[in-house]
Amino acid sequence: MTFPAQLPIPNEVLKIATKLEDAGYETWCVGGAIRDNLLGLQNHDFALTTSAPPAEVQKIFKRTVPVGIEHGTVAVLDSANQPHEVTTFRKDIHTDGRHAVVEFGVSLMDDLARRDFTINAIAYHPIRHEWRDPFQGEQDVAKKLIRSVGDPNWRFQEDYLRILRALRFSARFEFRIHARTLEAAKANAQGLAQLSAERVRDEWFKGIKTAKKLSKLVTLWRDVGAARIWLPEVSGNEQRDTGHVDKMPRDPVLVTAILAGDAASLLIRLKCSNRDVERGRAVGAWRERYPDPKDRGAVRRWLAATGEFADDLLNVLPGLGVSRVVHSVSRLADVVKEIRTAHEPLSLKDLAVRGDDLIVAGVRPGPEVGETLQRLLDEVLEDPKRNTREYLLSRV
Repeated sequence: MTFPAQLPIPNEVLKIATKLEDAGYETWCVGGAIRDNLLGLQNHDFALTTSAPPAEVQKIFKRTVPVGIEHGTVAVLDSANQPHEVTTFRKDIHTDGRHAVVEFGVSLMDDLARRDFTINAIAYHPIRHEWRDPFQGEQDVAKKLIRSVGDPNWRFQEDYLRILRALRFSARFEFRIHARTLEAAKANAQGLAQLSAERVRDEWFKGIKTAKKLSKLVTLWRDVGAARIWLPEVSGNEQRDTGHVDKMPRDPVLVTAILAGDAASLLIRLKCSNRDVERGRAVGAWRERYPDPKDRGAVRRWLAATGEFADDLLNVLPGLGVSRVVHSVSRLADVVKEIRTAHEPLSLKDLAVRGDDLIVAGVRPGPEVGETLQRLLDEVLEDPKRNTREYLLSRV
């Protein structure tokens, strides 16, 4: 592979770079957009790195947001209010494996030397169309290789999240992880326990969304030891055939719920929202209890019981594996659609009578009202034609 003569830099990014250069500050494009364009992937989210200190960037541009100013990053807003990250050249002077203290006023070479992998340590000058590739990242792109910049042990000990990033990039691009880098990832895996749950969750979810094959991502997490530390419910499920999960929509919560033995516990550990925890809990409770699509009454009862989680359960059905799915996925989805289109009653609010009607009919106020309504709903779920005021009151 050779570098292209020019990259498709968006005009707004070019304007920012030109303004910084005109002010006397060296400015380069770096990061994932460089890598992706070399791989032939569309990515116009070009980040900029510059010799301008953060305060100078804020002076030069009228509209900025200090998104990570302690680490030198300022978002410059363009005419359409879109943010573009501009980060000052920096190097790490201290790190505890989670957070780094950085020093500004260094060179582009110092800045590239602190990056995680060679494929992410390539710089392109958007005005002069020059390239800087001190760590042979372009060669590793051609070789389909994930390799740490410098000593992999130091790179991972500076920020243990880089271990998970290596796994994500490997699964996304189907790249091999360099032997020394993989060895260092395994040797430093225990450091992952120091990371915050939010950072781990975001990396795991990004991996699910971008992996070519989810089975590859899961295997990497298990082999390196990351699953043992953060996803023990997945780590203890090696016998589960993860190949079927690729047939599911790439919803990270649902994929996690199918892979995990106890989805709710895992999602709580990753500090997911209460809503996502309940979605995972519903999948865990119902994934062994799908109705026969030939029995329309059974499908109605299933919809009534699963409520707002019914669609999630339909989406995970392909991921359960052929051996565990007795009935046709598409047929069950079709029956559900027919029931919904026909507006067949599925909940208490769909009944033709209310609690007040039952009290007038002689039901004692209190728990008996709710119990009676539930029994009437059971009858209506069996046969929607029974959902008339006359019939239901006659049953009371």
